[in-house]
Amino acid sequence: MILFPAIDLKDGQCVRLVHGLMDQATVFNDNPAAQARAFQDAGFSYLHLVDLNGAFEGKPVNAGAVEAILKEIDLPVQLGGGIRDMATIEAWLEKGVTRIIIGTAAVKNPELVIEACKKYPGRIAVGLDAKDGRVAVEGWAEVSDLTALDMARRFEDAGVAAIIYTDISRDGALQGLNIEATVALADAISIPVIASGGLASIDDVKELLKTGCKNIEGAISGRALYDGRLDPKEVIALLKEAA
Repeated sequence: MILFPAIDLKDGQCVRLVHGLMDQATVFNDNPAAQARAFQDAGFSYLHLVDLNGAFEGKPVNAGAVEAILKEIDLPVQLGGGIRDMATIEAWLEKGVTRIIIGTAAVKNPELVIEACKKYPGRIAVGLDAKDGRVAVEGWAEVSDLTALDMARRFEDAGVAAIIYTDISRDGALQGLNIEATVALADAISIPVIASGGLASIDDVKELLKTGCKNIEGAISGRALYDGRLDPKEVIALLKEAA
């Protein structure tokens, strides 16, 4: 299982939101590239990036910060936020992003996911962000009528590399992962699932491992790493031991 440290980008800074609200942003580092380097030096193996402004505006906004991160580190990177067309997907892959996360466009234009998976096998993930069980889009500003499972099943045969499942009600709030919903989703589909939203401590990682669900690829951690609730050495050692 992989623990993905998260860098959420807003106005060129590394921030964390609470419940996805842009007006509730805490700045943790005004140098995202330095933060990425710190995560690499800590021993993490994969980085999770989100262009928050891009998610709301529907196009890349924090491109400069992302490019600086790509130059600074050697880790594979998955990127989401404002990626709504093939040209943007291709541009980021060419710049060195390992895996593209499609969120809003997966709901509104599922053909884009199918086309991108055919063209770039193994390099396209789908972000499913759920609010009260329904998928939210446009930077979580709108809630659709679809459940996460409805959405995931649309892409069962498309070749999607992973589903990133976020419980918005827990995101940034350190309330713990929604392990029950994450495992239920992972058990219902064949696409690997990454847990996101609310990871509060190493106990969440232990609980996730304890489920024995082989279809969970990993979990994303943001605020718990930034405020010291989750110790990188301890969690990396735990995951190595469990591997």
